[in-house]
Amino acid sequence: MDTAAVGASRLVESLTGVSSDFQFKVLLSALVVLAVMVVRRLVLGVVFQRVDQPRVRYRWGKLSGYVATLVALLLIINIWIEGIPSLGTFIGLLTAGLAIALKDLVANVAGWLFIMWRRPFDLGDRIQIAGHSGDVVDLRIFQFTLLEIGNWVDADQSTGRIIHVPNLKVFSEPTANYTAQFAFLWHEVPVLLTFESDWRKAKSILEEIVNEAVGDVPQQAERAMRDASRTLLIFYQKFTPIVYTTVKDSGVLLTVRYLCNPRHRRGTTQALWEGILEAFARHPDIDLAYPTQRLYVNPLEGKPDARAPLPWLAGEDAMSVPRGDGEGR
Repeated sequence: MDTAAVGASRLVESLTGVSSDFQFKVLLSALVVLAVMVVRRLVLGVVFQRVDQPRVRYRWGKLSGYVATLVALLLIINIWIEGIPSLGTFIGLLTAGLAIALKDLVANVAGWLFIMWRRPFDLGDRIQIAGHSGDVVDLRIFQFTLLEIGNWVDADQSTGRIIHVPNLKVFSEPTANYTAQFAFLWHEVPVLLTFESDWRKAKSILEEIVNEAVGDVPQQAERAMRDASRTLLIFYQKFTPIVYTTVKDSGVLLTVRYLCNPRHRRGTTQALWEGILEAFARHPDIDLAYPTQRLYVNPLEGKPDARAPLPWLAGEDAMSVPRGDGEGR
């Protein structure tokens, strides 16, 4: 068997000019790659038989791929570079060259290590970075992937686009995480009423509607805040909804403020507005304001003590017009 292998090696060398030592290293490198792939497949097969969660399977697949690639590279380099000292020198020179020539790629790898270590966000988190918002659906060595939300779509709904963001952005751009640690957002719904409306009654109605709509969210948020306050200096004293009153140019503004799940903003807004429209329709003394023009007659509509006198009640002098003495025209 060995004689046949030696004969085949000599035949290849005579035909191609490739030395037998080079042939051996190529064959050994191929066997290393094949062996690493087989071991990875066997490990994943065992894991997938015992684990059903997609997220855990995803992590095992990613991690095993990185480990297999690193092990294969080290073994192959050791095959082609004789001796451990030479291997260390080679890796040092290679690292220095890569750091200079491929600084962005190196920064992306550093960003990936930072993401894996510090966990500014994780798979499934909703984040905003570099002007893009979305749900994190993939984490790789050089980039992470977002399923975009917002943009031309209202209320943080999905656009359907996939956005790939370089990992180095975590060092140069602020990252906003919608869901990590405290997975609730304060959301506001403005309701503008006419000045003639009974705003006190409307405010009471809004408080009833929003308290019914949020359900047990305040209790959930309070528990989440207690957990988050163990690692971050953040706290809220009130978690219940509130309605604020403000006067605008065109009416009385009642702003409904409440906590909600980041992915339920549009649904809660819809539920609130449907309840508001149905409730206000039953009260003729409450009207929503909208852009319009009107003629305001102060003597008739102003407050009694602030009204201007009516011209026809102001006396003869108020209505009179200078007529002259009758001699000149």
